[in-house]
Amino acid sequence: MKPVFQKLFAIPLAIGLATIACGGASAQNSNLNGDIGAGGRPVGAAWSRSPVYAEHGMAATAHPLASQVAIDILKAGGSAVDAAIAANATLGLMEPTGNGVGGDLFAIIWDPETEKLYGLNASGRSPIGRSYESLIVQLDGRDALPPFGYLPVSVPGAVDGWFEMHGRFGKLPMRKILAPAIAYAEKGFPVSPVIANYLERNYARFEENMGMIDEFDNARATYFKNGPVKAGEIFKNPDLAQTLRIIAKKGHDGFYKGEIATTIDAYMKRIGGDLRFEDFAAHESEWVNPGCVDYRGYDFCELPPNGQGFAALQMANILKHIDLTQWPRGSAEVLHYITEAKRLAFEDLARYYADPAFADIPVEWLLSENYGRERFALIDVDRVNPAPAPGDPKLEGEGDTTYLTVADKNGMMVSLIQSNYRGMGSGLVPDGLGFMLQDRGELYSLDPDHPNVYAPGKRPFHTIIPAFVMKDGAPLISFGLMGGGMQPQGHVQVLINIVDYGMNLQEAGDAARLNHIGGRQPTDPLTPKDASDSSIDLLGVLYVEPGISTETIEALRAKGHHVEVVSDGVMFGGYQAIYRNPETGVYTGATEMRKDGLAIGY
Repeated sequence: MKPVFQKLFAIPLAIGLATIACGGASAQNSNLNGDIGAGGRPVGAAWSRSPVYAEHGMAATAHPLASQVAIDILKAGGSAVDAAIAANATLGLMEPTGNGVGGDLFAIIWDPETEKLYGLNASGRSPIGRSYESLIVQLDGRDALPPFGYLPVSVPGAVDGWFEMHGRFGKLPMRKILAPAIAYAEKGFPVSPVIANYLERNYARFEENMGMIDEFDNARATYFKNGPVKAGEIFKNPDLAQTLRIIAKKGHDGFYKGEIATTIDAYMKRIGGDLRFEDFAAHESEWVNPGCVDYRGYDFCELPPNGQGFAALQMANILKHIDLTQWPRGSAEVLHYITEAKRLAFEDLARYYADPAFADIPVEWLLSENYGRERFALIDVDRVNPAPAPGDPKLEGEGDTTYLTVADKNGMMVSLIQSNYRGMGSGLVPDGLGFMLQDRGELYSLDPDHPNVYAPGKRPFHTIIPAFVMKDGAPLISFGLMGGGMQPQGHVQVLINIVDYGMNLQEAGDAARLNHIGGRQPTDPLTPKDASDSSIDLLGVLYVEPGISTETIEALRAKGHHVEVVSDGVMFGGYQAIYRNPETGVYTGATEMRKDGLAIGY
């Protein structure tokens, strides 16, 4: 099938709704809400919204006010990087359930001046002074790092990431970039509905796990003075405003070599934690080369490990060996192939992905055409693979995240993702700083032979991944889909929706998704397992949204999948995207219907 990007984005029409129908039943079965019938919209799918078109700039984030901040920065002469930093700082305030300056950051940036795609890994490392042996003693018999308290806390890399990007691509001073977030933190803003729901969920989770959290009074005073904030209520965070002022005035060193690092050091000593001023002073981000694979004539690009982005590339390398369009998009066959490709790719993820400074990762082999073909041969169209295993080179946890993308009038495009990992993070808010520290260190393995085993000064396996699509050497789509292990499989589903099934940018995100959970994890030991070993659920569960038809669900079960329908949308992630028309330069923006966000252009 010839991909349809040019035709698709020139005219905002659905391309053959009958061919998008799930299970071969009817058009309504391919949407998120199966009870919406035909009609209601004069153009496009009845179950989707219009994408946003603009010529000079575009921003798509998980909060309307953050998108507006990004556009204001663009209009003030800022670059896409400036606007992305401003939006990220604002989201750290307004969406603390997904990100903040206590977490890590990854970005892919297209620079029109050098005509090059840049990758930035701004993830932090474990405490230099905590050895593997001392960690085992601190765990006191537990076989994994906990999700809360000081043990899973690693150095926050986001602020260093801001200054790395700004130093190379920024135009406006940081004080102007951070001014909107500071003003909102000081004066307040009304909380949006989905984030209010997430705050309630996080509060309940903290209360249930209070025994793991070394100190919670600060978090309670910052976020939960009277319990979780309700939608529409005004929320202020003056401590965060002061933290952002220090960053704006004193720059990178104000955070990593100044009073913020000193405050965190003192706080950690007070609660018995390991993170020290020296860990902050030694921290640095890394510019990396994105990896790309060809998917039906388009270059699909992700960042290399310690993140999980290459799992999406492995899935694409497997799926390109089958013409998916011989079946409707929501058919059992298509969902089966996507799920089986995910299961195979994630077996390799669990075996090989880690900090490349500590592990020899066979990246070229994992992304090779031959290996993709070998893995594809393991898929049986009629039956689920009962015991997939990682390949031999012959030598999943839940996460809450924010993804945003910004493009400017010069053609710069930024794909940025930022997170505190599980929920709001560790539960620890350092004295007077107004932000929570991440719990990313939960994702280390404790198997001393595993590439992802804990070590001092090491980056853990990471779930957050930005994505990008190129065509003929030119930028085409900056996109991402947040949410733990949902991310690689979500990226691939969006890619398939657009390239194979001709959905427009908004429809590609609105269409019903699947999320397979199960199989080996990067925290599991390397000891060989098989289908009879109950310690690892190799089959897992295939979760689908209500838009997937009953016919399709029953057919998937007949193939051996354990299928469950989940209606609240939380586990299926959050999508943002910007497409740039290579002929006109006009931008198309799309945002996630399952979140509070908005795509805005000018």
